[in-house]
Amino acid sequence: MKYPAIRSLLLLPFLAVMISSCSHRIMPEKPVLAATDFNLDSLPFSEINIPVQVNLKPIFAMAERTVDTVFTSDGYPDGWVQEGCDTRYRYIFRRSPLQMKASGLSLDIGFTGFYKITGSTRVCVNGAILSPWTPACTCGAGSEGERRVQVSFTSSVSLQPDYKVKLNVKRNEPKPLDKCEVCFWGQDITKVVMKGLSAELDVSKDAMMASYGQVDLRSRFQQIWDQLNQVNNVYGLGWLQLNPQQIHINNIYAKNDSLNIFLGLSARPVIRFEKPETIQSKIPLLSGLQRNPGFNIFLDAVLQYDSLSNLLNQQVAGKQFDLNKGPVKKTFIVKACRLYGSGNEKLIIKVDFAGSNEGVLYLTGKPVYDKDTHLLEVKDIEFDIRSKAALLKAADWLFNKRIISEISKYARYDLSAYIDSAKTTMNQQLNKEWMPGIRSTGNINTIRLAGIFPLSNHLVIRSNCTGDLSVKVDAIPISR
Repeated sequence: MKYPAIRSLLLLPFLAVMISSCSHRIMPEKPVLAATDFNLDSLPFSEINIPVQVNLKPIFAMAERTVDTVFTSDGYPDGWVQEGCDTRYRYIFRRSPLQMKASGLSLDIGFTGFYKITGSTRVCVNGAILSPWTPACTCGAGSEGERRVQVSFTSSVSLQPDYKVKLNVKRNEPKPLDKCEVCFWGQDITKVVMKGLSAELDVSKDAMMASYGQVDLRSRFQQIWDQLNQVNNVYGLGWLQLNPQQIHINNIYAKNDSLNIFLGLSARPVIRFEKPETIQSKIPLLSGLQRNPGFNIFLDAVLQYDSLSNLLNQQVAGKQFDLNKGPVKKTFIVKACRLYGSGNEKLIIKVDFAGSNEGVLYLTGKPVYDKDTHLLEVKDIEFDIRSKAALLKAADWLFNKRIISEISKYARYDLSAYIDSAKTTMNQQLNKEWMPGIRSTGNINTIRLAGIFPLSNHLVIRSNCTGDLSVKVDAIPISR
């Protein structure tokens, strides 16, 4: 009988250690924070207002190629144009290079015409022919020099909601600079010539309208829209998705050799650490809406708590420090920390620890951003009420401000590099050639934090940046 008793006595220390170990393992329930009015505000529209300068010289050059340089009467040089019984004529007409001037919504196209005409007459009474045709006589031939006339067209420019640039061409009445008198009695046939010229110019006007009276830019804008919808890897920052919503037309006018179009883009850009799916959409129709120059962008950076936890653990995991409980020294070792949200203003920090005791405790704190130092910190850290109750009951020595102080040192993130990198990357994106003949230039002026939203699944950092952007179009493929 004594041997079983001895064995029981020997087991008592081991049982005591096991009971002691189990009793010292701290496992409080997860925090349940009080519900508040906290929620993620709808991301404001980002407004990007872009002055687009379209070089009109290629269109001018096309007009130069489209408008004939030489006009002749029907059947020239042998045929005659006969307006009535008593007069017939034939002519050849050449033009100078086109002179173009853009102002406001008007585009004036003009040139000087040079012509010479051959005519003859006969006597007619009430349609009855009483004489043969006189020998042909000329105007503008030989030493007389060609007769001159000023010709012009006026085009009004408009950008339609379907991205078509329309030029409504009007032919102005030709203005003769010299009279045209034929034959020895000096018959003035200038009006007859102008009438015939007007008919020829109407044909040229129709040709111009068919060639460049309507320039369809929708396919080009759709290409840009598709690029705006692409998910871009912003190196060091995550994946940027602009989420364009609408394109506005704010103003349009022509000056000298340029057509100036002031476009506005409404978007809801978001940066994520994980790559989202690309959204494909058809470009919406243009809408007219006056906006201020430059751009004002609100950007949501979606930060995963796992990524933030990893950054925190790089600093704090494995840290050991000693605490005194009266004459007894206690050891506290941080095994790992995990950050997560609860859907209100506060973050929760789960701390796995070992040392004199082991287990889990929960801290709560509020994320705060310092605009001067660019530090994102978890401030006002304190023990969650459930952890506090468990510590006071099982290991009150852990209810110590030093634990909070040590973790607070590392629960901060310097966003200076993030902001500098964002500026550099965004400036690179603003200054680029989007496609042959289309280039943008711009600059970021300011970036500031507009809000912090610790949601249940991720932390949203909302920033606001302002700057300027312009686009220059030097070449436009024409499509109808």
